[in-house]
Amino acid sequence: MKFAFFDAKPYDKPSFEKYGNENGVKFRFFETKLNEDTVDLANGCDGVCAFVNDTINAPVIDKLYDMGIRVIAMRCAGYNNVDIKHCFGKIHVLRVPAYSPYAVAEHTMAMLLTSIRRIHKAYIRTKDFNFSLNGLTGFDLHGKTVGVIGTGRIGRVFIDICRGFGMKVIAYDKYPAKDSGIDYVSTDELFAQSDIISLHCPLNEESYHIISEKSIKLMKKGVVIVNTSRGALIDADALLEGIKERKVGAACLDVYEEEADIFFEDYSGHIIADDTLARLITMPNVIVTSHQAFLTEEALSNIAETTVSNIAEFFADGKCQNELCYHCGNIEECRKNRMGKCF
Repeated sequence: MKFAFFDAKPYDKPSFEKYGNENGVKFRFFETKLNEDTVDLANGCDGVCAFVNDTINAPVIDKLYDMGIRVIAMRCAGYNNVDIKHCFGKIHVLRVPAYSPYAVAEHTMAMLLTSIRRIHKAYIRTKDFNFSLNGLTGFDLHGKTVGVIGTGRIGRVFIDICRGFGMKVIAYDKYPAKDSGIDYVSTDELFAQSDIISLHCPLNEESYHIISEKSIKLMKKGVVIVNTSRGALIDADALLEGIKERKVGAACLDVYEEEADIFFEDYSGHIIADDTLARLITMPNVIVTSHQAFLTEEALSNIAETTVSNIAEFFADGKCQNELCYHCGNIEECRKNRMGKCF
């Protein structure tokens, strides 16, 4: 089986080559992202392996289908960049629903601690032999209220970490975890009560811009907002205004709404055209990492193993437990729950 592997990075290749060789899957690695201009690179392959910033819209799907490609293997959990509805009846879409919740949850806490204890500023100072403590005063996490939006595996691991710090945890999830002992509240209550808000929910029509001008107005003055989930959960312009108005005390962003053409690339020495991102990065109380939360050795290995396993399972059985279906969630229409595959 030959798969075109788009948006390949040096850290991707070892694990995918290892598990691919073990399961008879050969990857053609391309540094370019998948889009309408690059889709022809997949010609002659049995499928494509894609990532969060690849563009898998209707024209790309139709082109892949015309090439005889019937499988898209996403090597990530998110799939908002895939037109799932247009794939129906043409191409099966597989994903990695979980790889290492610890990787993302731990990065979330790392960003939070770095921000509130000014570790990044202290690091830069001491490199210049400046050992002054002026301007480095932080605050204790112990006793603070953290509002967690999304209590899937990552959200629950982050909640466990927060409890270890002695924090009070409240949460919102459309589908609360049963018998979890989590104190669920409405979004308005969460915004009003939280000293820190951390986002761990998927991106959909309901969660799009869940952090907006309206929700920021409900928040405590000085609130810290952390996002290691999906960029479009936050209205970046509203966040910037909240920071300028001193309503938002700090922001830690591992994702950004318009990251597709920026993150994962080296633009040092270049001028960034995105004015909102450029202004956010200049703010002294904003930390930005470029979609790095997943990047641990364990997670990379799990991603490769699950992706290759998905491919092998589909080609062996004609179906895969990790296939996506745009009908999923609708009991009357979803075929996957009855047939084991979307179509």
